[in-house]
Amino acid sequence: MRRTAIALVLTTTLLSAAAAALADDNRNFAGSVQLDYLGVPTEKLAGDQVFDGATVELSLKLAMDFGDDVSSSVKVCVACHGMEVGMAYFDIHVRDELNVRVGRFTPSFGSFPQRSDPANHRTSDKPLPYDMGRMLHFRDWNEGVLPAPWVDNGVEVNGTHYFHEGQIDYAAYLVGGPKGSADGFDFDYTLSRSGERYYVDNNSQPSVGARFAGTTELSETSLLTLGASGMAGFYDPEAELGFVVVGADLTLRLDKIFVRAEYLLRRTEMAIGDDPAGRFKYGPGVDGTFANYSLRDGFYVETEVPIGEKFELIGRWDGLRRFGNVAATSALRSKSAMLRYTLGGALKVKGNLRIKASVEQYDFSDFDDEIGLHLGLAGPF
Repeated sequence: MRRTAIALVLTTTLLSAAAAALADDNRNFAGSVQLDYLGVPTEKLAGDQVFDGATVELSLKLAMDFGDDVSSSVKVCVACHGMEVGMAYFDIHVRDELNVRVGRFTPSFGSFPQRSDPANHRTSDKPLPYDMGRMLHFRDWNEGVLPAPWVDNGVEVNGTHYFHEGQIDYAAYLVGGPKGSADGFDFDYTLSRSGERYYVDNNSQPSVGARFAGTTELSETSLLTLGASGMAGFYDPEAELGFVVVGADLTLRLDKIFVRAEYLLRRTEMAIGDDPAGRFKYGPGVDGTFANYSLRDGFYVETEVPIGEKFELIGRWDGLRRFGNVAATSALRSKSAMLRYTLGGALKVKGNLRIKASVEQYDFSDFDDEIGLHLGLAGPF
């Protein structure tokens, strides 16, 4: 009841601010909402491996300018994880090449997080490297590589330099970083996203990251963007278990056709503990020791092709892999993989309101293959 009351108060406040924004050019209110139904016809009861059935993703954002040099943004999100403050920050704009962001925000990493709101991408769910609770067997895999949107507290310096027929973008940041336990095998997203556990750094050691991207015009209607990202830090309370995430992305626009691709790789250290033989599923290596890290990578390639004025056809191929020892209770093996093949469509019914539908074929190395069916309605306001 308390969470519901807080949600209602915040929503009412934002809607009231939106009304005021109509009479104030310095304020801007926007939002998006998606209702999606996921069915798994290959399973009678799929709730133990995915958030199936109907889910809602809601985003409400209020932005305000304080003159030419300072602005602020606040966003509230409601999704499977409950109520979330998606952003609450100030931007101090010095020039195009230098902007300072301070507060709570999504650090610049990769391409997809920039369009992670459901009205900004054409599929009902996210690509596997960025998945957050909507891929099958997500509990066994502990989500994707870096679930989006990743929201954190900190400071980021970013900017854009424009030149003839293109631009260069950069960002560098210090944030609290992901959280986990002292005896952890991986990140604990409940600790990272739960307000009851406090939105603070759990180990007094900030995580650092950066992104660089370049965009060039191929023609008057075609663009190519290449980007590279990285993030590193510690996730346990003692600042002893480190992680490194790197990624590369490509976006190609050919008139109204979009081709997007990304690859992410994460190296995550694990706690060995006092009894590794009982803690891990697999024994020590040939040298007699237990490896203290795992590797996880993921990719997606997707294409959006407009057919007529109101329909877009979407094809996507994505996957995840994991290498390294696992907990004794895990259903995964030391080498696990999944591939997913998606064919979908988005139909514009009125304004920017779209009906989304897709069929997904899952190919697992450790589980039976499955089929997922999505039907949703999404739009901005």
